Amino acid sequence: MHKKGKLSIKILLVSLIAISFNCKEKTAVETMDQPAIIVEKEIPEYFLLRPEVEKAYGYSHAVKIGNEIKISGAVSMDDEGNPTAIGDIAQQMKNCYSDLEKVLAHYGCTFDDVVVENVFTTNMPMFLEIAAYRNEIYKNQFPTGSWIGVKELALPEFMIEIEMEVHKAK
Repeated sequence: MHKKGKLSIKILLVSLIAISFNCKEKTAVETMDQPAIIVEKEIPEYFLLRPEVEKAYGYSHAVKIGNEIKISGAVSMDDEGNPTAIGDIAQQMKNCYSDLEKVLAHYGCTFDDVVVENVFTTNMPMFLEIAAYRNEIYKNQFPTGSWIGVKELALPEFMIEIEMEVHKAK
């Protein structure tokens, strides 16, 4: 193999090693021809909106790694995990966004930082009738995402669930 090919392989190897150490603690990566590269490891930051409910069901409402935040699906529930706004998909959607706003605020974000939004609903025709409410949530631009009709959600009273991914600029 000639010199240019070996250099390309070394650069690729160093890049792959750097990517694999993409977390917050510092690690030195060295090759024979290259000086050490310092890579920071990102430590996940977990957030529980309703700690007792989330621990009982075994999930975290959100996890932040670096400047990316993954937010679990929000449903219309009270602090004890009981469904609210039963039979009223419009109010359930508003309740979901209210909880999502609390999670975003915890990380110093707003709906402007949302890059992916996936909506799961047990009644797509009803959701389509109220989907325009999202214009009150997303004032500048809409995120990417999907609207997915499902047979059921975690509890039969839930008609809508909204999950998000966020990119928080440094």
